[in-house]
Amino acid sequence: MGCCGSGAELAVLLPDARASGEEMLLASRVVADGVRQTDLSVPAIHCGACIRAIEKALGGLAGVESARVNLSTKRATVRWRADGPPPPFIQTLKQAGFEAHLFDVGSDNEDGALPELIRALAVAGFAASNIMLLSVSIWSGAESETRDLFHWLSAIIALPALAYSGRIFFRSAWQALKHGRTNMDVPISLGVLLAFGMSFYETVLHGPHAYFDASISLLFFLLIGRTLDYMMRERARLAVKGLARLAARGALVPQADGTRAYLPVSEIEAGMTIMLGAGERVPVDATVTKGRSDLDVSLVSGEHAPLAVAVGSVLRAGMLNLTGPLTVVATATADNSFLGEMVRMMETAEQGRSAYRRVADRAAGLYAPVVHLTALLTFAGWLVATGDVHHALTVAVAVLIITCPCALGLAVPMVQVVAARQLFENGIMVKDGGALERLAEIDTVVFDKTGTLTLGVPRLVRPHRLDPGILAIAAGLASHSRHPYSRALVEAAADDLLPGAAFDDVSEHPGYGLAARTEAGVYRLGRPEWALADLGGTARMSGDVSVVLSKNGSCLAEFRFEDRPRVDAVTAIAGLKDSGLEVQIVSGDREIPVRVIAAELGIPYLAGVLPSGKTGHIAALETSGRKVLMVGDGLNDTPALSAAHASMAPASAVDVGRNAADLVFLRESLAAVPQAISVAREASRLVRQNLALAVAYNVVAVPIAILGHVTPLVAAVAMSASSIAVVANALRLKGRQKIAPCSAGAARFSVGAVMEAVK
Repeated sequence: MGCCGSGAELAVLLPDARASGEEMLLASRVVADGVRQTDLSVPAIHCGACIRAIEKALGGLAGVESARVNLSTKRATVRWRADGPPPPFIQTLKQAGFEAHLFDVGSDNEDGALPELIRALAVAGFAASNIMLLSVSIWSGAESETRDLFHWLSAIIALPALAYSGRIFFRSAWQALKHGRTNMDVPISLGVLLAFGMSFYETVLHGPHAYFDASISLLFFLLIGRTLDYMMRERARLAVKGLARLAARGALVPQADGTRAYLPVSEIEAGMTIMLGAGERVPVDATVTKGRSDLDVSLVSGEHAPLAVAVGSVLRAGMLNLTGPLTVVATATADNSFLGEMVRMMETAEQGRSAYRRVADRAAGLYAPVVHLTALLTFAGWLVATGDVHHALTVAVAVLIITCPCALGLAVPMVQVVAARQLFENGIMVKDGGALERLAEIDTVVFDKTGTLTLGVPRLVRPHRLDPGILAIAAGLASHSRHPYSRALVEAAADDLLPGAAFDDVSEHPGYGLAARTEAGVYRLGRPEWALADLGGTARMSGDVSVVLSKNGSCLAEFRFEDRPRVDAVTAIAGLKDSGLEVQIVSGDREIPVRVIAAELGIPYLAGVLPSGKTGHIAALETSGRKVLMVGDGLNDTPALSAAHASMAPASAVDVGRNAADLVFLRESLAAVPQAISVAREASRLVRQNLALAVAYNVVAVPIAILGHVTPLVAAVAMSASSIAVVANALRLKGRQKIAPCSAGAARFSVGAVMEAVK
């Protein structure tokens, strides 16, 4: 439990998780005429049965128009009519067996599920391996005294392992049964407990057969699948949290008495005046009323070149003020600003994608009643036929074990793990297990330009044609600034081994450039109109991207910059087109640079597109029946990465972009895109084979078990054999297309990118 924060400051939830109507109203927001939306966090969601139960419970409340559950973010979104009091959402979910609280997108609270799963997995693996060693001696024909001793040793190892590792399934199964539901954990729990119970019974009576190895091995395999599934879904939650952390926590607001007060961003309202210093992020959408500066606007356009702003310029929440102080007037609250809109777009896109996973969860949900009915009928049939309760129960337990969905559960994750490892060896990280399946289905690839098709790093054009002395002067001035063009000048001089000129009296003019006074005169490095203006004249803003070095108002040199194309871009795009994929560019950059690179690659393009426009374009493609792969790197690409059928980002992308993407490629080569698609398609083929193997196993094994020809031990061996067959088939995955070796530049950041991506 914790504090709920959305909009205004909210009170702390009471211990019984009941939120007052006033608190619920404050946490909701208007989404349509007469309709409000409330977001709830429900940590206990883990399968399709949970989704159906929650949506049914919330949807049945008076005044509720719709209820949607996002499995990845463990979030329930409820829309309700605003003409009445808020419905009792949290109380209703508690009665249905789900603890819930108001959702806070910026919360860093961890649910602790992953460490618990890993510990349970470790305990089950340790116990299963040791019990298997003891079982080998029994299978080898140990004497009755030795057999009994080993059975007791197995029981001593199995009991604490069962209690500790099995609680993951027992807890979920009990909650479902207590509230009149069933889920996948119910038959799993029954099979494990019955196998242990019968084994203990046989051990007490000195029987020849015990199945401790079957029950603990069953837990071990199932925990592998549960852990992998959790890790995949955690990535989606990280993307939304990471974007929320980009928001400013507050801002300085002038008061009526002339003082300045620091207000939390949730208290800033439209019309308030804000003092924005250099190095601060814009807290809400605003308009500049005083000052000039350069802003990092990659959040909006993806363009890394800073944007000069002046009085009247419109700022978006999340932009970074680089050089000079500004006075701005808020035009929206935090929830209704650009950054809040991006968070909502990401969550909406991810929620839509969870529906894709829900189909598989619902299909798996049919497993529980079918297995229960099959085992029950088997028990009843053998009891009627033989009158032997022990034998009938033994056969029923064998049916429960042999129908364990280990092979079905591993059919997809094992191929994903093998494919992920192979892609990683080629510099590609897979961060969402379902991504490979979706990637195999794509027929359209949409690229961002800056930072994706290009490296997003300005480079000085033809530095060798410049006078070395002039370049050294420019580099000396540029060394006093962190502007991207300044860094490019310093880098160009360093490449030519030119020592930069030394300047003592250097001043930076936000939005214009750098100036230095020397005995020889005044040097200026910056925008052409400013650098070439008379020293007493009025500087004017310029849209030209070039930089001029002047001395006493006379031009010494003009510098132009270009973005460096990514390695193998032409080859990669040609390969994608040859494989029948439609390729296009959708960029927030200006028309001219986008048109140039689109012409070079021979693909269509859209320029000057805002984040909402990118998401809308992808949605339109999806609506027309297309399966889209989005490849982008900027903050402005994040909602589009989430909305696309599958997504990729380079390791140089911002943290939020990497978290939102399904795959991240660590090297500079764009050949990672066709490589990933190739592996995904082969993985899809192996997944279908694995599913066929799993189904065939059940078709053959279940009738044999029902007929009584299988003991629980043989059932466990058969179950394990089916799992091994699935794993062996997954290991057949081989790459078809290799990526060019990593360049030195890529090697410098690849290790850091790996560490970031696997956090």
